[in-house]
Amino acid sequence: MSGVELLEAYGSVVDGEHRVGGDSWFTTYDPGTGEALARVHRGGEREVDMAVRSAYAAWHAWKTMPGVERGRIMLKVSAALLENAEGLARIESLDNGKPLRGAMQDIAVAARYFEYYAGLADKLQGETIPIGDQHHSYTRLEPYGVTGHVVPWNAAMQQAARSVAPALAAGNTAVIKPAEDTSLACVHFALIAVEAGLPAGVMNVVTGLGAEAGAALVRHRDVRRITFTGSVPTGQEVMRQAAANLSPVTLELGGKSPNIVFEDADLDVAAAGSAMAINVNAGQVCAAGSRLLAHRSIHDELVERLVEIDRKVRLGHGIEDPDMGPITTAAQFAKVKDYLELGVSEGARVAVGGDVPSDPDLRAGQFILPTIFTGVDNGMRIAQEEIFGPVLCVIPFDTEEEAVRIANDTKYGLTAGIWTNDLGRAHRVAARLDAGQVSVNDYFAGGIQAPFGGFKESGFGREKGVEAIYHYVQTKTVSMKIG
Repeated sequence: MSGVELLEAYGSVVDGEHRVGGDSWFTTYDPGTGEALARVHRGGEREVDMAVRSAYAAWHAWKTMPGVERGRIMLKVSAALLENAEGLARIESLDNGKPLRGAMQDIAVAARYFEYYAGLADKLQGETIPIGDQHHSYTRLEPYGVTGHVVPWNAAMQQAARSVAPALAAGNTAVIKPAEDTSLACVHFALIAVEAGLPAGVMNVVTGLGAEAGAALVRHRDVRRITFTGSVPTGQEVMRQAAANLSPVTLELGGKSPNIVFEDADLDVAAAGSAMAINVNAGQVCAAGSRLLAHRSIHDELVERLVEIDRKVRLGHGIEDPDMGPITTAAQFAKVKDYLELGVSEGARVAVGGDVPSDPDLRAGQFILPTIFTGVDNGMRIAQEEIFGPVLCVIPFDTEEEAVRIANDTKYGLTAGIWTNDLGRAHRVAARLDAGQVSVNDYFAGGIQAPFGGFKESGFGREKGVEAIYHYVQTKTVSMKIG
């Protein structure tokens, strides 16, 4: 499907075909301009059932295919994504609002997931168990069957690939339910995969609303494993729905991640890294470093550097490839604006930003100025609740013990950052933080190869790395008497 271009209408991809028929539709909008992009079919229980049936029908041939052959097909999908990267990135940028280079990176990462897990497809193996000379006992790692993937709107295609690739490598088939606000690239993703050689039915996409299509997918009796990324309340509902069929789930539910800068850190590097940690994708990142814990001795200097960085951030339409694009959804835009007002009412001080831009060229879009709050107490709502926008809360501390206490004083536990030149302190603090992933003198370190997931209300299960593939297999033990 070379030369990917924006379509007028989008529907589900079932059994390798793009199905755009139906009476119920909704419109997706460009968050940078407010203009309509395309019509999207409002799929529901019927479409989900068709997709699951297709995936189930394709499962036997896919799971019994030698792992090396599955891997070779996945490599072809990876190559096809890269060949179509420009068109896919443009659609993702229009649909999501993110800068074009960020969308290009998302496509590259999606391709990398398929490449990485293609290499593992023929390396899943069990073990022999010594239970005595009279018996031979061993284990087999077997796929679940049809897996459901409910994908968020902040990085739809990348996050779809993040969970689908290990599921397919392990021999499962998949049904993706993308967020209704950003469905377009996922539809093209599935069509490109089929054209690249992925058998029809192995990967399906159902467009529609979360409360309808998403819920139908989660509670479908033939969906044997579920991966969800989104809010805590929705994640709890996913667990309740999945419990009816005893389907295991992987939940990645966001965070309020601490980013700790100690007094011995390189402030130039720490400031640049901390600004990136909150401003990337306009702060719409579950792992964003949204709480900056700064040692009191360097607090003011660090804030000055961050303010200088934020004042230079260029906002604009994603296709223009600015430094920062708009907030993706209208509901999230309103939510972030409410938090800006809340921060002031709670007594925090706005060091920079704190409003929508005054530029008339940006007024039609959902833009928020990169914002820094100082004078923040960790008990404030802006320090405890996930804002999911370019809003940084700066909290001072005096001792290492206090930094760890503040960092862990949240219901979340997804990621954390540490900036220090003291190797002992880096290891010591990393060990004490309630976080599934910790980066030192960097942020978003680890990449595709490192397991990613949360503690506490940030969820459970792991994505990325070799560990992720084991969440998509179940262990069967075979024992036989040979004496």
